[in-house]
Parts: sequence; C-alpha cells; structure tokens
Amino acid sequence: MANEKLADFHQRLSRIETGHRALSTGYVKLEERDGQLVPVRTVRPRRGFPWRGLFLVLLVFILFKAILLAHMGPIRYVQQHAKLEEGSVVDRMGAWALRPDPATVYIAEKLEPYMKSLSKLTSF
Repeated sequence: MANEKLADFHQRLSRIETGHRALSTGYVKLEERDGQLVPVRTVRPRRGFPWRGLFLVLLVFILFKAILLAHMGPIRYVQQHAKLEEGSVVDRMGAWALRPDPATVYIAEKLEPYMKSLSKLTSF
C-alpha cells in the first residue's frame, strides 16, 4: 500500500517536472474568468530550411553577374570567362558559377543603357 502511494507520488512529481520544463522555454500568463492566473505554453514556430535567404542570395548573385556583364560588355566578359576556364580548379569553379545564363543576359541588356550613362558621368 505504501509502495503504491510512493509510486503514485513519483508519477505526479515527474508530471509536474515535465510541465515545468515545458513552461521554462517561455509562457504567457493567462487570467481565467475566476481570477486565477494559469500559465499557458507559447507555441514557437519550428525553424526549417531558410529558403527565403537562399533565394535572396541567389538573386543578388544573378544581379551581380548582370551588372558585371553590363559593365564589361559581352565580348570582354566572355574573354575573361575563357581565362577563368583555363585556370586552376578554383578558377574553373568560379567560371562555372559566372557563366552567363539567360536571366543574367536579360537583366544585363536592361541595365546596359544605365551603365553607359553612368560611365559617361564618371569619365571626366
């Protein structure tokens, strides 16, 4: 009998400790209608893979390539790209990343008039 009560006590104690651990990460005090304050566990969103950050990095890299292509011009860009392809392993990896893709070419065509006017402003 005493052994059962002791086991019951330890079960209740472990349940209370589990609740305390769950509420230790953050809780909101909620006042019930009868005036009692009841802690309620806040639900934190799970952090998944940062797709938005990866997309932004990719977008900035494509924009960088387009600005580089518009500034250098297509002929000089291809010449520099050919030099990179003949280099070491790291240079070839850079050449693979910097190869002109359709999105880069399209954006570079749109940026080229602005780059020419910008170079005229800074040439004197």
